[in-house]
Amino acid sequence: MKIAFQMDPIGDVDINADSSFRLAEEAQLRGHSLFFYSPDKLAYQEGRITARGHEFTVQRVQGDHAQLGPEVEVDLAGFDVVWLRQDPPFDMHYITSTHLLDRLKGQALVVNDPFWVRNFPEKLMVLDFPELTPPTTIARDLDTIKAFKAKHGDVILKPLYGNGGAGVFRLDAQDRNLTSLHELFTGFSREPLIVQKFLPAVEKGDKRVILVDDEAVGAINRVPAKGETRSNMHVGGRPEKIGLSDRDLEICAAIGPLLKEKGQVFVGIDVIGDYLTEINVTSPTGIQELERFDGKNIAGKIWEAIEGRLA
Repeated sequence: MKIAFQMDPIGDVDINADSSFRLAEEAQLRGHSLFFYSPDKLAYQEGRITARGHEFTVQRVQGDHAQLGPEVEVDLAGFDVVWLRQDPPFDMHYITSTHLLDRLKGQALVVNDPFWVRNFPEKLMVLDFPELTPPTTIARDLDTIKAFKAKHGDVILKPLYGNGGAGVFRLDAQDRNLTSLHELFTGFSREPLIVQKFLPAVEKGDKRVILVDDEAVGAINRVPAKGETRSNMHVGGRPEKIGLSDRDLEICAAIGPLLKEKGQVFVGIDVIGDYLTEINVTSPTGIQELERFDGKNIAGKIWEAIEGRLA
């Protein structure tokens, strides 16, 4: 198959952690040809969806892990699979790319389905499952956020479209910084904020559960660094081996059919204690850590799911 990756610069990735690199590596092992382009090289040209990028091969040598051919322009309709893999923030640049990739429907399989990536961003899709999530409010209005904090005392405040733990704050019952943080966020963004009741279970870890189609294939536990609330590996969280609990499987059974129906092949959900906090569909991570802990070829499972859709 011909596979295109729309992603951030491949030369900058950590080959021992990056899920896109692992997916490319597995595709190459399966005999597929690879093409890389960055989101800013995606274009609509008189009815065609095109990209300027490079054919490439990969190897597990950090710093020499991607060998790129000369830059060429391609028609993405000529590819079998196009991966939507650039990292958030989920801004208008990101949203526009989903609109353009949407126009490949019926010509190339875009993973994850861009229509539903756009309509179900990470922190909003969970709103369909209130029985699985902690108390949550999404608002820009300061009085609304203050009322939520007054009710629940200890809360987490974060940008609605952020990623990687950036801009996440814990505000306990004694904290006096809510108004200042609200001024900070609303000073540079018109987006609402999301505020959730703090879950003390995060001290034991924030579990990343990987789903392929609607099947839970494993999990890793991300433990916050000492003195830190955030458990994201981007900000020092430590990955640990962990199994799937009955509650994890219950959550996955509830959300899995919707994910599969909406073309979300590779999904990473976040679970703290008994609660679902995010459904990551834009550029989920965690498969390399999971493969090391469990000895499973998760990238292979993802490609099997994709190949099954194209059969």
